[in-house]
Amino acid sequence: MAAMPYQPIESYGIIGDMHTVALVGINGSIDWFCYPNFDSPSVFARLLDDEKGGYFSIEPLDSGPIARKQLYWPDTNVLVTRFFSHDGVGEVVDFMPVAKTRQTRGTGPVVRMVTVNRGVMKFRMECCPAFNYARDPHTAQYTGESVCFRSKTASLSLSSEAPLSVRGCNAESEFELREDEQATFVFAGTPDGECAPALSPAQARMLFEDTVAYWRNWLRKCTYHGRWREIVYRSAMALKLLTFEPTGAIVAAPTCSLPEGIGGERNWDYRYTWIRDAAFTVYGFLRIGFTEEAASFMHWLEQRCHELEPDGSLQVMYGIHGRHKLTEERLDHLDGYKGSRPVRIGNDAYHQLQLDIYGELMDSVYLYNKYGSPISSDLWMHLRRLVNWTCDNWDKVDEGIWEVRSDPQHFVYSKLMCWVAVDRALRLADKRSFPADRAKWLKVRDQIYEEILEKGWNRDQNAFVQHYGSHTLDAANLMMPLTFFMSPSDPKMLKTLDAINRPPSRGGLVSNSLVYRYNVTETADGLRGEEGTFNICTFWLVEALTRAGRSDPLRLDQARLMFERMLGYANHLGLYAEETGAHGEALGNFPQAFTHLGLISAAYNLNRALDGGH
Repeated sequence: MAAMPYQPIESYGIIGDMHTVALVGINGSIDWFCYPNFDSPSVFARLLDDEKGGYFSIEPLDSGPIARKQLYWPDTNVLVTRFFSHDGVGEVVDFMPVAKTRQTRGTGPVVRMVTVNRGVMKFRMECCPAFNYARDPHTAQYTGESVCFRSKTASLSLSSEAPLSVRGCNAESEFELREDEQATFVFAGTPDGECAPALSPAQARMLFEDTVAYWRNWLRKCTYHGRWREIVYRSAMALKLLTFEPTGAIVAAPTCSLPEGIGGERNWDYRYTWIRDAAFTVYGFLRIGFTEEAASFMHWLEQRCHELEPDGSLQVMYGIHGRHKLTEERLDHLDGYKGSRPVRIGNDAYHQLQLDIYGELMDSVYLYNKYGSPISSDLWMHLRRLVNWTCDNWDKVDEGIWEVRSDPQHFVYSKLMCWVAVDRALRLADKRSFPADRAKWLKVRDQIYEEILEKGWNRDQNAFVQHYGSHTLDAANLMMPLTFFMSPSDPKMLKTLDAINRPPSRGGLVSNSLVYRYNVTETADGLRGEEGTFNICTFWLVEALTRAGRSDPLRLDQARLMFERMLGYANHLGLYAEETGAHGEALGNFPQAFTHLGLISAAYNLNRALDGGH
């Protein structure tokens, strides 16, 4: 099992079944796979340690140069990795059947179909699991057409009609295929301890066709037909893959500890669901026609509103099943991606105070009540309690949207979203004639507004700043016109836009159309090292410019240019990580739901503005 150099983060595609995903490199290797769910321990984790992490690779055996190409089967999440050599053209088609199409024994199968389209090619397959983040030993047993891998925490099997052999605790195979020949490998869970049998070529083909049909039928529900349709469709399908079907939750990303700066410590576990993502998720899905997904996520949110903390507050994030405790742990036996330590699982930010989440929650409920289905009286009673809590606590310091691990502050964005929480609650109460503490809520809403204008505005910067008393800009304040706190053409907002839209060398946050969330040298966030530009912040700036562009065509032109430049930073499959590095490389966990939600929202509103608002 020879170690291989780390693949760039952007060199991966994903496949999944709405329970978990696998990351497949352009070299044909699955280097990340958690089983059976997103937040379960990893089985393959070469992304986080190229020697110990485990992988499942299928590559051509050819002494000459090999060109590689990766693409999605059109309008699906079926991934094709193609190899070009002087011997011929071969490809691996990777997919995970969803529950509605499954005909295989075992759970969570990864199906890998290997074919040759031209000439003759030899391949080598290596399946080297490393259970429980490479902490648990396992055995490998060959049964004739399958290899069973068993550890104390999980059992999985690899089956194929190709010849398999066991070396140590791993499975391998070398085989030759001619034009139109096929070998299929199925890696699946074995809850009953029995190895899954191999699929015949006909069974594999039927499973492939059913999976393609599922994704195409799902995508037909999309109502977006504007510009940049292909990248919007890909973002929607990526978001669907990050949905945990049993509960409707959406993970922030399916990976953990991919670094925001190579070699640095900004490495977090994103396999959980943030309340913050609520408004963006519901808005993104509703805007392009996916009402079922919006409804499922609203159901998950409603469950959390039944599980408030003793003081009546919500947590920042929860597990995909609704788990409250997400204790952070360091995996010091893993080297981290390209030596980026520590590797973390769990996320201690779950017990931070982040006051903005109440605004995002109430905005999502308001949008769903308006564009989805009317909310229940029972949910309103829980929400009313949350709004009252917000009214009593909005003036506290907190850790904010960026989850700083330093001293809490009066973050302007947190105050803004507290205003949103109370404002949307008042609108919803009036729309539905719900009982509410209207006098108290109106007083607090206006109090927050006036305080932001007084303490959040910095006359020297001529802009809204990160927190009271700060001189630092923060891209989160771009949400002001997006949440209707300020008019997009308000002079204060336009000055803030102009301040942010300057290059860092002149005190701004924008480097050739890409936006930093804040200046790490000016913000005491409790962490060392640098980071890249923050992708969702770029889409926020596009939206803010789009809205300002209604009265200034030059800003609308600028918004389109910035958006289309940003599209060029997607990877070869149209996927984005959390950040973009100084060399255009992907940084942070991948793919990032927040980024794709921001893309959908920016595309929708920019397209509408370019069409004259219709």
